[in-house]
Parts: sequence; structure tokens; C-alpha cells
Amino acid sequence: MTSAAWLWRLAMVISAAVVAVPVVVIVASLLGPYSAAWRHLFDTVLLDYVVNSLLLMLGVGVGTALLGVSTAWLTAHCEFPGRRLFSWALLLPMAMPAYIIAYTYTGLLDVAGPVQSSLRAGFDWQHGDYWFPEIRSLGGAICMLSLVLYPYVYLLTRVAFVDQSAALGEASRSLGNSASQTFFRVTLPMARPAIAAGVSLALMETLADYGTVAYFGVSAFTTGIFRTWYGLGELQTAAQLAACLLLFVIALFALERRSRSRLRFHRLGTGRSTQRVRLQGWRAFTALAAALLVLTAGFLLPAAQLAAWTAQHYQSAFTTAFLALLGNSFLLAALASLCCLLLALLLGYGKRAHPGRLEAVTTRVASMGYAVPGTVIAVGVMIPFAWADNTLDHWLRQSFGVSSGLLVSGTLGALVFAYVVRFLAVSLQSVEAGLTRIRPDLDEAARSLGHTPLGVLRRIHLPMLRGSLLTALLLVFVDVLKELPTTLILRPFNFNTLAVRAHELASDERLAEAALPALAIVLIGLIPVILLTRNMTKAAVDS
Repeated sequence: MTSAAWLWRLAMVISAAVVAVPVVVIVASLLGPYSAAWRHLFDTVLLDYVVNSLLLMLGVGVGTALLGVSTAWLTAHCEFPGRRLFSWALLLPMAMPAYIIAYTYTGLLDVAGPVQSSLRAGFDWQHGDYWFPEIRSLGGAICMLSLVLYPYVYLLTRVAFVDQSAALGEASRSLGNSASQTFFRVTLPMARPAIAAGVSLALMETLADYGTVAYFGVSAFTTGIFRTWYGLGELQTAAQLAACLLLFVIALFALERRSRSRLRFHRLGTGRSTQRVRLQGWRAFTALAAALLVLTAGFLLPAAQLAAWTAQHYQSAFTTAFLALLGNSFLLAALASLCCLLLALLLGYGKRAHPGRLEAVTTRVASMGYAVPGTVIAVGVMIPFAWADNTLDHWLRQSFGVSSGLLVSGTLGALVFAYVVRFLAVSLQSVEAGLTRIRPDLDEAARSLGHTPLGVLRRIHLPMLRGSLLTALLLVFVDVLKELPTTLILRPFNFNTLAVRAHELASDERLAEAALPALAIVLIGLIPVILLTRNMTKAAVDS
């Protein structure tokens, strides 16, 4: 192996090791000393964190599976008015972060909201004369998360339904099964891997959520980490809580893999896709109403409410302060997306140019941050950075009588590093997908003409990867803009972003004022949805 190859391999190993530091720190905290604060949490609220997190996962799992599978089956197997529109429009809730839809529905359904105010005015009721579901509750959090996370299940399951061969359904019907029996005995079991993958993604996002559960007052692990750190000032105890949350994620992965470990799914038959059933009359109306209801609840209604609030407070909200928030958010997102892209190129191309077990392991290690909640990563970043700052400051005081202050922790560098750990997998996946579309014989031809691997990357791959690189940049850019818990924990003093400001205003019950930054996040969040719909159209998946 040449010296250049060794240097590239060394750079890959160092990059993966650095990216893995926050997760290693959190896991290692389980071996550290347990303070009185931990014993207090163990005796009082830890059981609430565990139970509420389990109930939240159970509720969101059921909710996303019901919404995602039913809408996927409607758009894949049925023909009804608007089906072509709903096939991509049902992805729009992905642009709506859970904490923003929580703020919006609170403004709509709370005691002072328009729904209950209309009920009191219309029936001459007073508060307390009627029963109304409490939006700020565990059930409310489950509903909000289900409405914005079901597209994970919908997208994967719809592709699985479309790819199923018509011969399977025909064989089932020939054996005497009805349409409903065929669905539950053949169609649904064949799509089980896709459903399980989609639900697992939704549950990981559920465990990572902070804004929704904090705003609704649900005691979960993410809210407990914040309370322990900011309320008790116990960083080590917060890290141990974060490690417990990480164990939940690992257990989720293990259960999902074990549930499918002995199952094998193969596509059989002639390869003809299943013909859609044309619905007529009340069946067509019911299908249209069901799809429209899900889309309205998950995107149209909250987006319309945000737009209405923004229009009412446009002049007071659209100020230089808002432009500063926009600039801060774009600066962070641009820095993080660029860093992720450069690291993804280093790891993805290194794996292609120098294939081996070590390269495969390094890319997997570097990608594991995406499965880790942002709160966990933020704590894992703060501990080593604070240790480095304190160690340097102590040495300078002892040696020269000066203080260095906070050089690393509490800076934009720490925040961008946390973003890279969290979202590097998004860039790496896009880069690797682009590289797989480039034939290996192009590399061999360029190398035979005397080009080095770096020269092949610069002259051959980068021009051919423009689309994939732009996709990687945009996806990370949008994810960083929407990220709330990591930004809340690691942001420098007096440095706000759109997500943080929307959370602060909503926490102060200034929901109308929070509408403009929230709407900006939603509009920018439409970018990955547009990319997904374009990919669906290009692949001719039921377009």
C-alpha cells in the first residue's frame, strides 16, 4: 500500500474516532461515580422517565404504523380522485417539526384557543361546563409526534407495496382468500421489513424529541436531562441519564433486528405490479376523505394557522432581530453541512478507493451518531470540551497566573462539532449512493492514465457527484435548522436561532409571535420533501 493510501486510511480512522468521542463518553459515564443527585432521581422520577418514554414509544409506534400503512395502501393499491396528488403530498408533514405542530395545536385547542372559545360562545357554556381533551398531555404528545413522523412509515411501506408482484395476490385469491384476507395474510406480511424500518425511524425520532415533551410537560428522558443539567447543575448525572436514553435506542435496534432475524422475503412471480382497485361511490369518497384528513391534520391546518398568525403580527415580528436569527441559523447550517460534506467525501471515497474491513468499520462508526438523540450528543460533547477548557485554564493559572476562559465549550465550534456527529450519516449516505452509480471501470481507466486516487476524485467523481453533493448539503442544512435540543444546550450566550427563538416564545405562551420563525423553519423544511418527491418521480414509482 502506498504512503498516500496509508495517509488516507489514517485520516479516516482519526475522523471516525473523533466523531465517536461523544458517544463513548456517554457510555463511559455509566462506569463513573454516582452522586447523591442520581440517587435522588432514582428514588423519585427515574421510573416516570422510563414509563413515559415507553408509553410514548408504544403510542407513536401504533400511531405511525396505522397512519403510514393505511395511506400507503390507499395510494399504492387503490385508484380514487386525487390519488396522484396524495401520493407525494402525504410526505409534507415531514417538513413540520414536532415541536412546531405542538405549539400550533396548543394555540388552536387550548382553553383560550378558537375551538373552545367557539364552543363556549355557540352553546353559552362556561369553562368547566364541558369536557374537552387536554392537548398538553402524554396523549397529546403521542398525537403530535404521530402526525409528523408517519411519513417515515408511509414512504418505505408504499415502495414495498408497489414493488410486490401481482402474482402473489392472484395466487392468494385462487386459494379462496378474500381481498381483506389477502391483505392481512400476504400483502402486509411481505411489507413487514419496510414497516418495521419505518416505525424504528419514527421511534428514534420520538426518543430524540425534546420540544414537544417539554412544552406538554411530559417527564421523559430528554426533559430529565435538561432539568438535571440546568436545574441541579449535575453534568455527570445528566450524562448518566443520557446513557440510559442511549440504552433505549440500542434496545430498539436489537428488538427490530431480532424480530426479522429469521425471516426471508423474496419477490416472486412475473414481476407485474399489482393493479390498483378503482374505487367508486362512497368508497372513493371515503378514501379521499381519509387521505385529506391525514394531510390536513399533519400539515395543512398547522401551516395555515402559522401563516394566519404571521400575517397578523408581520410588522412587529419581521424586524432586524428576526433577520439576525435567520443569519445565525443559516451560518450554523452552512458550516455544519459543509463540514459534514467534506468528512463524507473523505470517508465515502476512501472506502471506495481503498476497500477493506477497516474502511468499512470506520464508516459505520462515523455514521452511528444519527441514531443517537441530539440531547445525548450534546452532553457527550460538553463533557470532554469542558474538561479540556478546565484543564488548560488550570495549567495557565498555575504556570502564568492568567485565565484562558472558555476556548472550546460554549462556542460555535462545539455546536458545529455536535451537528457533525449527529448528521454526518446523512451526508455520507448521499455521497455513497452517488459513488455507487459511478462504474468502477472509470476509476481503473483514470488510474491507468496515471491519475492518483485524489486526482480521480477531483477530475472524475466530483463533476459526476454534483447532484449527490448538493442533496447532501441541503439535507444536513435543513436538519440543522430544525434541530432544537442540541442547539439549546451548546449554543453560545446571547446566540439564538430560529428553532431556539420559536421555543422560547412558545414557552412564554407568545404563540402568535413564535409563528414567523416557526413558519420559516417549515418552509425551509419543504426542501427535503421536494427532493423526495423528485426522486419518486424519476424512479417512476407510481407517478
